[in-house]
Amino acid sequence: MLDQVKEIINDINAKKFQPIYFLMGEEPYYIDRISEYIEDNVLSEEEKGFNQVVLYGRDVTMDDIVGQAKRYPMMAEKQVVVVKEAQDLSRTIDKLEAYANNPQPSTVLVLNYKYKKIDKRKSLYKSLKKNALVFESSKLYENQVADWIRRVMAGDGYNISFKACQMLVEFLGNDLGKINNELNKLKIVLPSETEITPDHIEENIGISKDYNNFELIKAIGERDQLKAYRIIAYFGDNPKDNPMVVTIALLYNFFRLVLILHGLADKSPRNVASALKVNPYFANDYITAARNYSMKKVSAIISELRSADLKGKGVGSRAIPQKDLLKELMVAIFS
Repeated sequence: MLDQVKEIINDINAKKFQPIYFLMGEEPYYIDRISEYIEDNVLSEEEKGFNQVVLYGRDVTMDDIVGQAKRYPMMAEKQVVVVKEAQDLSRTIDKLEAYANNPQPSTVLVLNYKYKKIDKRKSLYKSLKKNALVFESSKLYENQVADWIRRVMAGDGYNISFKACQMLVEFLGNDLGKINNELNKLKIVLPSETEITPDHIEENIGISKDYNNFELIKAIGERDQLKAYRIIAYFGDNPKDNPMVVTIALLYNFFRLVLILHGLADKSPRNVASALKVNPYFANDYITAARNYSMKKVSAIISELRSADLKGKGVGSRAIPQKDLLKELMVAIFS
């Protein structure tokens, strides 16, 4: 996806414009970036006043958009029409087909169709594929986000350690917009060619390099009880920054993968990384956990995690403080 974005940007820089850019999908980050780049770079500042318009799907109809797109530019070769939140027009989006079959060559029409996709079986999609640029922005899985961070930072001349990447993923999930905002903070305070470490993440973003879910899972996998109890004590004292629901979800996913690993005939790091769909850097963490916890024990831990999740949500029990629930969970895991 990143390579496709670069290709689109390169074509815009080379003045190779498409008559329609239909930007769709569940990940809004790249939709916004491409749309903003078109807004900033197709027309000169002098041309924008008469020839660039931004519309919002909730405020216009498809007829309004097509009518605007059919206008001729004033004292410029192109006009740019950007439709933000175009998903609000999903019920009438098929009306775009007639225009897509015969788009105005002097118009660059951009539709930001976020969080949804048009039906690829319909004639509208076929018309767009033939006469326009269709970009589909899919959500990255969390195990892909660390590589995305490394590629983005490398493009700006930075290196970033695996642990630093994982801290960001564990704290921010797969929301590329939020992650990019934090990366921009690092770029502001750190010179290019810096090797970004967990210390940089802690100092500039506020994520503890020692007391986080990444370190907790590693400690549990290695059966380092002292370290695990120190981390959950920190979590208990800082519940807003370390919500238990996130900790349980990450632990559940970790032990779910350990359970899968137990069923593998080939437990080499390379095969484990491939079978579990995790970064090879972390394969040994799962292998170590599988050595320390039998398949029967892993199944019991998963059951305890489900129970803790329900208790944390107040299901079937009185409200129990997060600190006490985490202690109970650690006792169950290490017993």
